[in-house]
Amino acid sequence: MKFSCATSDLLQALQLASRAIGSQQALPILGNILLEAEGKTCTVSATDLELSIITQFDASIENEGSITIPAKAILNFAQYNQDAEVLLETSEGTQLKCNSKHAKAVIAGEAASEYPTITSVDRQTALTLEAEPLLHALHLITFASAKTTLRPVLSGVLFQWEKEALTLVATDSYRLSEYKLQTKGAASDISCIIPAKILEELRAVLGASLRKSDGKEGGDGKDAGGKMKVPEISVYLSKQQIELHAGNVTLLSRLIDGKFPDYRQILPKEAKTEALFSTHELSTAVKRMHYFAKEMNNNVTFSIADGQAKLTTPQTQAGKDEAALTCEVKGESNKIALSSSYLLDFLGHINADNVLMKVIDSLHPAVFTLPDNPRYLHLIMPLRMQEE
Repeated sequence: MKFSCATSDLLQALQLASRAIGSQQALPILGNILLEAEGKTCTVSATDLELSIITQFDASIENEGSITIPAKAILNFAQYNQDAEVLLETSEGTQLKCNSKHAKAVIAGEAASEYPTITSVDRQTALTLEAEPLLHALHLITFASAKTTLRPVLSGVLFQWEKEALTLVATDSYRLSEYKLQTKGAASDISCIIPAKILEELRAVLGASLRKSDGKEGGDGKDAGGKMKVPEISVYLSKQQIELHAGNVTLLSRLIDGKFPDYRQILPKEAKTEALFSTHELSTAVKRMHYFAKEMNNNVTFSIADGQAKLTTPQTQAGKDEAALTCEVKGESNKIALSSSYLLDFLGHINADNVLMKVIDSLHPAVFTLPDNPRYLHLIMPLRMQEE
């Protein structure tokens, strides 16, 4: 194998593919990256046997071939090489020579045949999704999934296609996010649980695509003046796997086997109290109060009445805090205690001037919606009220 390419293209591909490499590998070779040169393209792949990432870039190929090499070694060379172009060449079968104008390195690798085979999904179902709305939905959904795999279904995101609507749901049993997207419609109703990890990687790919298109940050999928470089996502499903195509990047993962909780049972049908807050004012108050709230299970109590919400933290050795926020209140007076940590996580992900809080009582979850985006809701389970 022998080819030359732009150092920046090589580095970008390596950084992306290496995201599939876990901190703990069952096999040493899973810490490697697979390089394959063929035609006019270099393909870079990595897998942890659960998630696989494949990307490609243009290269001037003199001799086709392949090799697998430690990700940290090749990343280190590409990251700290200031030359615009680099020549990569295999020698003695499993040695990779990395040469540029001012740098030379030799990295010991292994034969490509030793690397686990990454096979495409048996494409039983194919769908196409618009990239920008999907990116916005993922930004508002994936953070609510469980960060551990103690209950595997909670570490994923429920995807439900019904007619021309795609519903995404994530929950860790203490909070829940739901987003409904209009789609072009699947051939039949589909329901599956997709690992949050692959969706986070897709979000990173799409976020980078949006930033490249307009030179601005666009992590939440909002149009910042340009158009997404990757306009659509191709989705392929089998009974056990999912394959996502975003431009020159392919993501593959196993689906999560199991039954997602019947979350609709806990969604309140109606609220006794509604309070419309300024997002900025609510976020600022909760950020300040979190200092004391974290001493007592992140507890912040909302007392809503007469066009005002009084927020209080329990008395602790560190002290206590309270705030009075003006808000538009509909319905009766009410009280509920919520986690300041979950509130801040939710408020930090939304991009809206106002947020509507709906409450039944102190024993039922609070539901938050955005007046300018009826497709989204976020639910937070209540905490036990602290004695005043």
